[in-house]
Amino acid sequence: MNFTRSAAAGLVLAAFAMSAQAAKVGVSWATFQEERWKTDEAAIKTQLAKDGHSYISADAGGSPEKQLGDIDTLIAKGAQVLIVLSMDKDAILPAVRKAQQRKIPVIAYDRLIEAPGVFYITFDNKEVGRLQARAILDVKPKGRYVMIKGSASDPNADFVRAGQQEVLAPAIQRGDVQIVGEEYTDGWRPEVAQKNMEQILTRTGGKIDAVVASADGIAGGAAAALAARGLKGLPLSGQDGEVAALNRVALGQQTVSVWKDSRALGQKAAEVASALAAGKLVAGVQKWNGGEKKQALDALLLTPVPVTRANLDVVVKAGWIGKAELCRGVAAASAPAACK
Repeated sequence: MNFTRSAAAGLVLAAFAMSAQAAKVGVSWATFQEERWKTDEAAIKTQLAKDGHSYISADAGGSPEKQLGDIDTLIAKGAQVLIVLSMDKDAILPAVRKAQQRKIPVIAYDRLIEAPGVFYITFDNKEVGRLQARAILDVKPKGRYVMIKGSASDPNADFVRAGQQEVLAPAIQRGDVQIVGEEYTDGWRPEVAQKNMEQILTRTGGKIDAVVASADGIAGGAAAALAARGLKGLPLSGQDGEVAALNRVALGQQTVSVWKDSRALGQKAAEVASALAAGKLVAGVQKWNGGEKKQALDALLLTPVPVTRANLDVVVKAGWIGKAELCRGVAAASAPAACK
C-alpha cells in the first residue's frame, strides 16, 4: 500500500514536471504594424523553444475589442501563461481578470497593465524620455520645441513624456526652451504623427527648432512632415532602434534613437513565462508601483541605450543592424565613424 502511494505520488510529480517543462505560452499582440514586434516575437519563440515550451499567438490588429476576443481564444487553446502587449490599458482588464480566475499568470509585456497579480516587464520608460530630451538639448539648448507623444491609451506615452519633462524643465523655466506644440499619437501610428506634425507646422508658421518624438515610428512621420516643409535635419528623437531610424541617424536626419534591445526583452519575458509556468520565483524581480493607480507589481525594468552618430557602432557590433542597412545613402564625406 505504501509502495502504491509512493508510486502514485511519483507519477503526480512526474506529470507536474512534464507539464512545467512543456507549458503552452500564449502571446497577445496589440498590433504588428511596427517592425520591432517581429524581433520581440522571434526572441520569445527562440527562448520558449529552448525551455521546451510551445508558442501560440494572436494579433489584435490595433483593436482593443479584438484583443479581448484574442485572449479568450488563447485561453481556449490551452495557454498556461499569457504574455500581453496591450492595446488599451483599461480595455484589457476584463481579459486579465478572466485569465487570473483560471489561475493563468499574466505578463504585461512592454506596456503597463495595472492590475493586482500582473507581472510587468519593460524597459525603463522614464529613462527613455530622459535620454531623448538630453540628446536634443545637447544639440539645441535653446529654441522652440515640439513634443510628439505616443498613444494616450498606452501608459508608456506618459512615462516617456515625464522623463522628457524632468530634463527639459530647467531650460523651460529659464525661458531657453518653449514648447510650441504637443500632441498624442493615436496608436503610435506614423501617419497620425505626420498629420499632427503638419498641423503644428501650420499653426507655428514652420517656426520650430526641435522635435522630441517619443518613438522611431512616429519620428518617421514627423520627419516626413518636416521634409515637406524644407526642414529635413531638424533635431529629432525617437526610440526602438528601428532600421529606418538608425539610417536617419547615420544620414543626420535624426539625432537619437534610444535603443531598447527587444531581443533581450523578448528573451527575458520568455524566461519569466517559464518560471511562472513552473511556479518558480523570478530572479532579479523588483516591486514597482509607478503607475497611475500606484498598484504594486512584480517587475523587471531593462536599461535602454541612446544611439547617436557618435556611437552607431554599438548597434552594428551587437548584430542589431548591418553596416549596409545602417549606412544606406550616407555620403562618404559626411559619414559617421560607423559608416567608414
